[in-house]
Amino acid sequence: MAKKFPLNPAHPERICWGCDRYCAADDLRCGNGAGRTQHPMESWGEDWATWEGEEECSAGKAVAQADC
Repeated sequence: MAKKFPLNPAHPERICWGCDRYCAADDLRCGNGAGRTQHPMESWGEDWATWEGEEECSAGKAVAQADC
């Protein structure tokens, strides 16, 4: 069973969020060759979990962000 994903951790920069191991940022054990994966809060702010992924494009209709 996967661990519950924290919505707003106290220090997200200390952990790699790329898999269910949640390794320390300096101890990446998954071995996928990548660097530390950021928590969504670090990229999109503390309200990232309430964002629905839709916005208005220049055409004036609500569409998925990838369609803009």
